[in-house]
Amino acid sequence: MQKITTFLTFKDQAEEAMDFYVSVFKGAKKGHTRRYFKGAHMPEGTFMTGTFEIEGQTFMLLNAGVDFGFGGGGYSLFVDCKTQDEIDHLWTSLSEGGEQKRCGWLQDKFGITWQIVPGILGELMTRNDKDPAAADRVMQAMMKMTKFDIQKLKDAHDNR
Repeated sequence: MQKITTFLTFKDQAEEAMDFYVSVFKGAKKGHTRRYFKGAHMPEGTFMTGTFEIEGQTFMLLNAGVDFGFGGGGYSLFVDCKTQDEIDHLWTSLSEGGEQKRCGWLQDKFGITWQIVPGILGELMTRNDKDPAAADRVMQAMMKMTKFDIQKLKDAHDNR
């Protein structure tokens, strides 16, 4: 994954938007998709997130269930963080003079919305046959966080 990814948030049209963008740009291609699961705030099976690529640039989309519009969070810069130190540094620096939101979101002092997210989150939220409830526990832990805590997410995944 590239370091900074454009992240587009929709109420319920992310999959339709992804299909449209991929059809418009030559050489564009779809990446991964994830669907909401039981216990999430959207109906089970609803498109949750996906990626697509245009000219080597990756874009991520989310169906949030609420209408953000593209002025207050519907457009954000997604930063894939490898360590807790990186999350802590970026969170502190970017949120100074701005507003801390929840689930890794913040708005900086210039009004730009950022998502400071551990790269391991996608892996922790992927359903697996060994422990199908692990992704649910991670989602529940994530929804309580403002700034992400990698260890707490891992603990939720491992049911500790």
